[in-house]
Amino acid sequence: MSAASASPLRPCFHLAFPVDDLERARKFYAGALGCSLGPSTEGSQAFDWQGHQLVAILSRRALSVTEADVDGLTVPDFHFGLIVEWADFGPLLERLRDHGVPLLIEPDLPYPDHRPNATPAAPADQRRLLVRDPSGNTLEFKAYRRSAGEAGMQPSPPC
Repeated sequence: MSAASASPLRPCFHLAFPVDDLERARKFYAGALGCSLGPSTEGSQAFDWQGHQLVAILSRRALSVTEADVDGLTVPDFHFGLIVEWADFGPLLERLRDHGVPLLIEPDLPYPDHRPNATPAAPADQRRLLVRDPSGNTLEFKAYRRSAGEAGMQPSPPC
């Protein structure tokens, strides 16, 4: 930030990722996820995702997916996503199901949240679900029962 700048930079992420069909990407990201469409070219489509920028780039290369064991589950080792409010997790799940998006990991399996002794009487403090976009990119959505600060994260202001 320059000394002449009147406002500080707000932290936002930009993520560019490969897709094999821009129209299918638009339907998934704008339709199923509710992203706003941004600028596009013949080879790319930008999206506003909760104030962050995603850019789908048309690629002729096949997407290579490798997996890793995380907390006893096999998950794609490259993925991106959002942490949503606990109250928003159910509506997000419903929206994904309404759009026919298959789930890689069902959300009703509680994530242990560093508490392997979680029980129905004392449920885990975190939920997650994983999905793939039409090109095979994996997205993860998490929700914490406690506030972000209580869960050890520092939330950033929206962009």
